Amino acid sequence: MSEEVKNEFTFENPEYRQTYWHTCSHVMAQAVKRLWPEVKLAIGPSIDEGWYYDMDAPFAFTPEHLEQIEAEMRKICKEKLKLERFELPRAKAIQFMEEKAEPFKVELIQDLPEDAHISFYKQGEFTDLCAGPHLDSTGRIKGNALKLTACNAAYWRGDSNRETLQRIYGIAFPKKDELDAYLAKIEEAKKRDHRKLGRELGLFMLRDEGPGFPFFLPKGMTLKNTLLDYWRQVHKKYGYVEISTPIMLNRQLWERSGHWDHYKNNMYTTVIDDVDFAVKPMNCPGGMLVYASQPHSYKELPLRVGEIGLVHRHELSGALHGLFRVRCFNQDDAHVFMTRDQMQDVIQETVRLFDEVYSVFGLSYTIELSTMPEDHIGTVEEWERNQDILKAAITDMGKDFIINEGDGAFYGPKLDFHLADSLGRTWQCGTIQLDSQLPERFELEYTGEDGQKHRPVMIHRVVLGSIERFIGVITEHFAGAFPAWLSPVQVKVLPVTDRASDYADQISKALDQLGFRVEVDHRNEKIGKKIREATMEKVPYMLVVGDRDMENGTVSVRHRSGEDLGAMSLDAFAQLLGEEVRTKAIK
Repeated sequence: MSEEVKNEFTFENPEYRQTYWHTCSHVMAQAVKRLWPEVKLAIGPSIDEGWYYDMDAPFAFTPEHLEQIEAEMRKICKEKLKLERFELPRAKAIQFMEEKAEPFKVELIQDLPEDAHISFYKQGEFTDLCAGPHLDSTGRIKGNALKLTACNAAYWRGDSNRETLQRIYGIAFPKKDELDAYLAKIEEAKKRDHRKLGRELGLFMLRDEGPGFPFFLPKGMTLKNTLLDYWRQVHKKYGYVEISTPIMLNRQLWERSGHWDHYKNNMYTTVIDDVDFAVKPMNCPGGMLVYASQPHSYKELPLRVGEIGLVHRHELSGALHGLFRVRCFNQDDAHVFMTRDQMQDVIQETVRLFDEVYSVFGLSYTIELSTMPEDHIGTVEEWERNQDILKAAITDMGKDFIINEGDGAFYGPKLDFHLADSLGRTWQCGTIQLDSQLPERFELEYTGEDGQKHRPVMIHRVVLGSIERFIGVITEHFAGAFPAWLSPVQVKVLPVTDRASDYADQISKALDQLGFRVEVDHRNEKIGKKIREATMEKVPYMLVVGDRDMENGTVSVRHRSGEDLGAMSLDAFAQLLGEEVRTKAIK
């Protein structure tokens, strides 16, 4: 972004957008305190879309309360209150917030260094602890273009042992039509919610008996297996072999890989024969053992090894969300072992594989390069060298990327691929992580052209990521109307009368033998109802068969979009559907 654009006071500038939303959070807190002075304030940051504020109230906020808060916020915007920044020494800042009876603010200040000067922002009668920045006046906010969108529970400081607070979310824009467009998108997203569609389409279920552990139903398994079949086809084309590694391995392995020190709190552990074991949260260490199980030559490299491994990660119950955040999932991990001079070519080959897969689903993406975190292994020099290789590989392909400072994996920098769906929402799915640390820890070797032992480097990569999460993403992306190649049921045969039932079964059997997924609706219902319900089930094609079809040996074809394709021979329909499946067309 140019300096000229960066300095504009518009939502095109992400810094201005975040400042705008941060100021809105203060306006919301001021409105709450005006309405209910007994409420205690915690924190209120801006987020990717809008802001939230955590509060401790002696009652539960309802939609009616949110309407009251919105009305008061609009008043504050009209008052055009100036925002004024001031600082206090730590001791006076604590005293200031104690006098205001804000215990959460006091705790935040107490965690700061003794010599810290604490900043506050004042607007009218309201003052909040804050580092800023903020707009200069509440009048900059358009009161008719803000909306409080939700309220739910949140633990203070993310600690389940601490107080349970209420988190109010909001969104605002410089213009009302922008807010209206955003709210319309949110309503459409609700219709596409994969949890709702998962129930309606019979794909999966979530039960209290296993929070975070999804159950896949027959149609969901068809979808999942079709997706995995495609994954295997693509990876075979690119030269990958597939392995499977154990779901549980001993603590010593996880200490060796570094996961025990860096990921222990997210791992499920147990004791077997007095030895600590962990259920794998990722597949990487098992892949290291497979590589180390036999000698390798430079002639075998790059060695591409894939695994669709079931992994388990302990997620807080409050973070669980349908298929998007679960506690067990299948990860389409792959590891590519290579020589140093192969690194750029392998990275670019992997990106081309990503391009091929994502284009099949009509998903575009942006790339984010995540650099060295504070909690890392390896030298700064190694990290910088690997970061430069990732940059060079992407730049050489003519692809843009942004830098995400300090968010790399603990063993190496990575490229994250953020997919944009049909509503413009983004989902981080694919990743390419460049690693020279685990090969060192596992003492991996190959024999070079010079006959000497050398250390390979490797990439960890996923294209779909969590298979379960990806299914959630594409369910919402397609609104449950999956392309014919992926749809659990591709054809539904609808006999008009009982006289056509045998003919419908013949049609079904013929299509089944051709490899299509087909069902027959034999219910004694009117054909209009059968068509409506098959359409609601998102079945791509309906074949209506009646007396005339039996006489002529045809089928009357309807698409779920409502298009009537007319009567045609079964061979002609099979050719039409077969071509759609073969090309993986998006219709």
